[in-house]
Amino acid sequence: MSKIGNAFKNGKAFIGFLTAGDPSLDKTYEYIMTMEKAGADLIEIGIPFSDPIAEGIVIQEADLRALKAGTRIDDVFALVERVRKETQIPLVFLTYLNPVFHYGAEKFFARCQETGMDGIIIPDMPFEERDECAAAAKAHGIDIISMIAPTSKDRIQKIAKVGEGFLYIVSSLGVTGTRTEIKTDLKEIVDTAKEVTDVPCAVGFGINTTEQAEKIGRVADGVIVGSAIVKIIAQYGDDAAPHIYDYVKAMKEATIRG
Repeated sequence: MSKIGNAFKNGKAFIGFLTAGDPSLDKTYEYIMTMEKAGADLIEIGIPFSDPIAEGIVIQEADLRALKAGTRIDDVFALVERVRKETQIPLVFLTYLNPVFHYGAEKFFARCQETGMDGIIIPDMPFEERDECAAAAKAHGIDIISMIAPTSKDRIQKIAKVGEGFLYIVSSLGVTGTRTEIKTDLKEIVDTAKEVTDVPCAVGFGINTTEQAEKIGRVADGVIVGSAIVKIIAQYGDDAAPHIYDYVKAMKEATIRG
């Protein structure tokens, strides 16, 4: 089992997301450390990209802010190296195929290994094209986190069987962003996946309240929150740390209660 498994070893995991370089790389470092102190078990780091098709407006705007500030992939790798001097919390990139292949897949995953990354989520990589990255990722010990959408249905077990690190269960159709209500039968998806794998299942997309986190914590192994944290960063900028701490702490506690 990779280090990602450590996020789930003490019960329900809370997974937080933020965009590297928003509002600055120094602040991203501070906010990663803040999330860990508040109880986050794993952190997703978004590599800013100009066309993040799975993201709603909140994360799109964060990507644009980071790119405008000059953030590039090598800057993000340097950020990870800095974080790794302080903590061994599991870290996962969220990025798209274009940046990986533009950088060079072999070189990209080699840098992931060198800097201490544990996994990667690539929302625009169809399951059927997974092999395009799988060999390079495996050679460098990087887990490819598979995503299972509500529309996956007959493909759930096929996707789950090759799952690594954790399975990312998408709560709702559409792009990322906070939602007032999540109607998907998440228990059915998780149960179907669990029939063929022991890999933990975490649910993301739209989760932003403690009530939602508690409810999802009852059926899944982990809760993923992105847009709500990025909104806090957008609102408070350089002064977001205490607000992030309070929010993540409350969400972690709700996840555990579930």
